[in-house]
Amino acid sequence: MAQYEYVPHRLLRRRVRDIASGTEGVLMAVVNENVSDTGIEHWAELAYIRGASGREFTTAVANIEAATASPNS
Repeated sequence: MAQYEYVPHRLLRRRVRDIASGTEGVLMAVVNENVSDTGIEHWAELAYIRGASGREFTTAVANIEAATASPNS
């Protein structure tokens, strides 16, 4: 079986916030990925977010929400 598969998401290519860290960025992909480092498969949906630095980071899909503009912007 494949190690990952892309999953459609309503916030793809939109600005999101990782509620776990408070970091904002653009949601680049959602991937159903085998995150196991043992012989037993463990699948999780991961969100790949590109931050302001241009580097991408991952978080659980359940941790993302649409970013809202700050009142001072």
